Amino acid sequence: MSSSRFSPALQASDLNDFIAPSQDCIVSLNKNSAASRLPIKQKQVVVTTKPPEESVKISLKDCLACSGCITSAETVMLEKQSLDDFVTRINSGKTVIVSVSPQSRASLAAFFGLSQSQVFRKLTALFKSMGVKAVYDTSSSRDVALIEACNEFISRYKLSQLSSEKEVGTSLPVLSSACPGWICYAEKTLGSYILPYISSVKSPQQVIGAAIKHHMVEKLGLKPYDVYHVTVMPCYDKKLEAVRGDFVFSVEEKEVTEVDSVLTTGEVLDLIQSKSVDFKTMEESPLDRLLTNVDDDGHLYGVSGGSGGYAETIFRYAARALFNREIEGPLDFKILRNSDFREVTLEVEGRPVLKFALCYGFRNLQNIVRKVKMGKCEYQFIEVMACPSGCLNGGGQIKPAKGQSPKDLIKLLEDVYMQDVSISNPFDNPIAKTLYEDWLVEPGSDGAKRYLHTQYHPVVKSVTSQLQNW
Repeated sequence: MSSSRFSPALQASDLNDFIAPSQDCIVSLNKNSAASRLPIKQKQVVVTTKPPEESVKISLKDCLACSGCITSAETVMLEKQSLDDFVTRINSGKTVIVSVSPQSRASLAAFFGLSQSQVFRKLTALFKSMGVKAVYDTSSSRDVALIEACNEFISRYKLSQLSSEKEVGTSLPVLSSACPGWICYAEKTLGSYILPYISSVKSPQQVIGAAIKHHMVEKLGLKPYDVYHVTVMPCYDKKLEAVRGDFVFSVEEKEVTEVDSVLTTGEVLDLIQSKSVDFKTMEESPLDRLLTNVDDDGHLYGVSGGSGGYAETIFRYAARALFNREIEGPLDFKILRNSDFREVTLEVEGRPVLKFALCYGFRNLQNIVRKVKMGKCEYQFIEVMACPSGCLNGGGQIKPAKGQSPKDLIKLLEDVYMQDVSISNPFDNPIAKTLYEDWLVEPGSDGAKRYLHTQYHPVVKSVTSQLQNW
């Protein structure tokens, strides 16, 4: 597995199958560390440390993606979330549920020359023929995440207006939190001065994981630990997000993970091709409506924006909630330094009152971080993505065909992404309404904060780990 398939946050310039003397693993190696307490049965990778005769076993859950040991040994580390493991789990007696991201659907649609709706129905047929119980749509959980993000922004905005001084955690801007590559970078490189500005709302992947493992299992008559939940995502970093300790809980003294495994779009393509079936002509299955954005006529719906539509959705909501301005039609995002850095402004009586930005790729991200640190950021909300061009260009997506440039592929994906998907307001989503009525009560409630929000942790690197960058 090539390291180039990971986001820049997980890459190193000099990758090896071992940790060099100047690349000590930053996971504590003392006898009380998590690494020293791993169960024997857990899949492990041996990482050699200084001195050479010393070794420590570290599992994926202990990995901090510091790039000191994210090497070609990642092939071993990620075996737990491989295609082979997925197939094995189907035959293990657990109830397997698959949740598919709209970015992955778009990538497969572009590859096969199909619509997103066709791809989704064919994937449903394929997975169920293998023994999968249900196939859901993370567009539904994204709508819930957007509702929570809107509520959080309004609260933070009002709090910032009441505060006489800029206090970290109460002041603006709010930085989006759906991209695990960005979160990984922030925790390991930026530390406590930037983390309080990041939205506490979980990503759509983890929101649907929470909904399934904490709530939907009851409707299905199952125990959380009897469900094996797999997501299909455009990004390898999502595998690391899924194993964060914050997304693990206990039921009847059994450890339960909200998302048990993540398959990338490319891995699902490998699965399709391994079946030796003509995906374009294979039959389609009806969609599972419980957690899928499909209307009574069978049409898909969701928000526009290949990276989740956070900036656009929150901007429209804030304009209405704070300034009584209803924005019709597409937003006028102005390109600044490059196409991956754009801004949109709301003016009231000739005065700018809201200013949001899209910031994709680390080239742009570093400039924003510097401004936030200096207290000179002019934006109230920033949609942050580690990958240039955002999630549609994730490292786990299907690569350009022979003779096709990456730029041409991104343009095709942007066209396909909303081709047969109706644009809909998340607040009108009946699935979201039902989840709040039956489970969460209302946006920002104690239940919503417990299940749909998370926290971040600055990671302090060892001295020797930091020296590798000298």
